[in-house]
Amino acid sequence: MSHLSASFSATIRVRLVDAPGSFARLAQAIGDAGGSLGAIDLVRVERDQKVRDVTVAAADEEHLHQIVAAARALDGVEVLHVSDRTFLMHLGGKLEVHSKVPLKTRDDLSMAYTPGVARICRAIADSPEAAWNLTIKQNTVAVVSDGTAVLGLGDIGPEAAMPVMEGKAVLFKEFSGIDAWPICLATTDVDEIVQTVKAIAPGFGGINLEDISAPRCFEVERRLREELDIPVFHDDQHGTAIVTLAALVNALKVVGKRIEDVKIVITGVGAAGVATTNVLLHAGALNVIGCDRHGAVLRGRPALDAVKEAYAERTNPAGERGTADEVLAGADVFIGLSAPGAVSAAGVRRMAPDAIVFAMANPTPEVTPEEIQDLAAVIATGRSDYPNQINNVLAFPGVFRGALDVRATAITEGMNVAASHALATVIADAELGPEYIIPSVFNRDVTPAVAAAVAEAAQRGGVARKPQS
Repeated sequence: MSHLSASFSATIRVRLVDAPGSFARLAQAIGDAGGSLGAIDLVRVERDQKVRDVTVAAADEEHLHQIVAAARALDGVEVLHVSDRTFLMHLGGKLEVHSKVPLKTRDDLSMAYTPGVARICRAIADSPEAAWNLTIKQNTVAVVSDGTAVLGLGDIGPEAAMPVMEGKAVLFKEFSGIDAWPICLATTDVDEIVQTVKAIAPGFGGINLEDISAPRCFEVERRLREELDIPVFHDDQHGTAIVTLAALVNALKVVGKRIEDVKIVITGVGAAGVATTNVLLHAGALNVIGCDRHGAVLRGRPALDAVKEAYAERTNPAGERGTADEVLAGADVFIGLSAPGAVSAAGVRRMAPDAIVFAMANPTPEVTPEEIQDLAAVIATGRSDYPNQINNVLAFPGVFRGALDVRATAITEGMNVAASHALATVIADAELGPEYIIPSVFNRDVTPAVAAAVAEAAQRGGVARKPQS
């Protein structure tokens, strides 16, 4: 087994015969099953037995079951309980509310609530802009989803989407200090989503749309941008685009090429693919070819929907035809935003020298790094267990931090490009290399750098209501 992960780990409580070699046999069985042995804790000692908690990591859920079965099969070993560590982390949810003010005396209560709060309400009623200073609006984002495009799981509904939206809120708080809240809607109707988000918008400084399926996500975002005076950001589109451009900026430095000179092939012309193409074009790319399951998107191709017709108008300038593998011939860059198997190692072999490959389908890339390690100069994926992870958490905390800091009315393409270049410059040119083109998600320089660049771009673009501090 390869790519063992904490996301598929468990703590197994076992009762062992207290005899020499009994635990060694258990450890051997776990190793033989392909598991990784972690923490080993003694729980208690009984007459002639010991109870231990043994933590193991596996490659996937089925592999975890196999490891537990191997332990159960041993003579002298009784499996008492199996605790899935990922499920334990989610028990009761991952969020809670904390008060910023003390409530210990009658005076505290009279100021935080009645009667004193009435004065604050009147002040906001007289000047609605005061809500930015006198409520949580200045530092709060709604994470909104209808549960129709969750991770690689698809349309699983609003309740099942909640753990992802909670996780997004945790990331907001951890990396940018923003208080975010999951809002999962029991509707997939575009009009109802738009009306609901507009109705709750007064309590938030920004809206993060998440995991809404294409093409509805384009219409939802467009209408909300037009009808709200706070930033609306669809992370599946723009977060992916920002981090992809940042990684590409640095990858091009590694191979000594310029964005305006390279041929870029993208698989996946959905939410992420369209937004990534837009930001690449805004950054200076001139030759981008998008491919869907029917091959290259180009003007005049039959049965294109409205989104792809518009896409064809601004891409594929030479009108290339064929499958993704075929149009990869001579390409300098491949960006995968699609599914496993979208391109092959043979297709990558036909790319230009010093090829750049971003195979970002998760958890299984379009083409695995092992297949192309000798064919591409720079390889990136969406996974944390390979070098160069392209992860949206590098973008959205800083983007919203910068937008909220200047009370932006919108997030523009110029702000997205500024975020990309700021993210890229977190790594000094002298440090760049084939396996280091994008910072770690735990690099604490990322959010301040992105936030400052976004705030400055908001000022230049005329969408800031407050000077940059």
